[in-house]
Amino acid sequence: MFKSTNPSDISQVITTVEAASAEQIVAAMRKTKSAQKGWAKLPAPTRGRVIANVGRLVERNKEKLAKLITSEMGKVYREALGEVQEVVDTCDFFLGEGRRLYGQTVPSEMQNKNLFTFRMPVGNVFIITAGNFPTAVPSWYIVPALLAGNTVVWKPSEFTPAVANALTDLFHAGGVPKDVLITVVADGEQTFSALETGLKESIINKVGFTGSTAVGKKIGAKTGEYIQSACLELGGKNPMVVMPDANIDLALDGALFAGFGTAGQRCTSLGTLWIHESIYDSVLAKFTALVENAAVGDPFKDVLFGPMISEKYLENHLAHLKMIQPHHKVSGSTATGKITAKNPRKGFVGDPEKGVFAHPVIVAGVTKDDELYRTETFGPLVTVGKFSTLDEAIELANGHGYGLSSAIYTNDPQNVWRFREGISAGMVSINNSTSGAEAHLPFGGNGLSGNGSRQSGIWVLDQFTRWQSMNWDWSNKLQKAQMDLIEIKHDPNFDLK
Repeated sequence: MFKSTNPSDISQVITTVEAASAEQIVAAMRKTKSAQKGWAKLPAPTRGRVIANVGRLVERNKEKLAKLITSEMGKVYREALGEVQEVVDTCDFFLGEGRRLYGQTVPSEMQNKNLFTFRMPVGNVFIITAGNFPTAVPSWYIVPALLAGNTVVWKPSEFTPAVANALTDLFHAGGVPKDVLITVVADGEQTFSALETGLKESIINKVGFTGSTAVGKKIGAKTGEYIQSACLELGGKNPMVVMPDANIDLALDGALFAGFGTAGQRCTSLGTLWIHESIYDSVLAKFTALVENAAVGDPFKDVLFGPMISEKYLENHLAHLKMIQPHHKVSGSTATGKITAKNPRKGFVGDPEKGVFAHPVIVAGVTKDDELYRTETFGPLVTVGKFSTLDEAIELANGHGYGLSSAIYTNDPQNVWRFREGISAGMVSINNSTSGAEAHLPFGGNGLSGNGSRQSGIWVLDQFTRWQSMNWDWSNKLQKAQMDLIEIKHDPNFDLK
């Protein structure tokens, strides 16, 4: 059994659910696989209307779902409202794509012959998502997958089963058949075992995974054995570069939100704040003051961030604190580690003893040789470093191998275009934070952050459809492409006199 507790008050049990075994997950895969052809036979515009129904139901239940998110995984309520809105936006975008699953009519090189292309569903999809965005990220997979005519087995985080079941209920209430979308809650070992069996039996035709780079490598390798390419959205060590000509107050607002929103538990959270050497001391001092004075605590109150998702995430954060070296300067709070009565945070909102709260930490003086430079910390920890030239900043921003999100603050167009051209990240923000996504723009990274697949917008349809080409020869004779050529008489030696 999985017991989900409120990370702001771990004595409060949100729900208890049965842990699915590998055999139960495979049984769900077989069930959805059997239902796939029937679902795909529905006209795509009809599937789009189902997605529209889901969107309206999520919108109707926005506050209830957001409160459940805040209660189960600790995201600040106003952020949780924004996350649910992302589900609504995703449904609003894709409801129309049912009428725009376009192929093309292609001219043939031969007479009395026509060429066509069609988007076909991949089949049965296995989706595995994390607990930091328990509704928005799953919707990026589930909505386009269903719209394109696929069936889905969804394995959400075991830390957010109540949210997962609530979202699943909304999909079913919107008209998605229960054998077209099945949600299973399981641990990593059982999930991977089921994945391998599903691939062996050819009942899984596509895998989508959002989570750590280490697990993503294993999933990518396993799917590759079966000539599949998983949709992998992995970790990030997202850089933010601040140039001397930047609006400093704006940059600080962006760094504060990107670094500590959701307690730093986003794949797009700020990894390292790179500050030009000419403004380094003053910007670091202002950033430190902002973080030191930010409200932390009860996520239903007006705070910068609430608790960690669970004790496991706190333990991960504590392990990263051990990477701090003597040459680093630590600031941001009255202490580091877990916030308790004996290890207090100035101005904490609520009772820290009830939950899983961590001090915000700034680690300044990071260099390319530091372990913290190349490690995704996934918690309320931001590293800070300095650079002398934009070329150096770009090299530092790329050097760790992650390539998800990035940002630069500058008012010089030359800096903007040089940064955009040089950065390896799949997403670039100009005078905005590294966090934040819109439902109609491609989301995803490169290198250690992903295999080039993209979510959101029309681009995600490439993950959940396969191109099928068709040629229709109505000449009543065998015409051979590249052999039966139509030659047009001409004079290749013609010159004007």
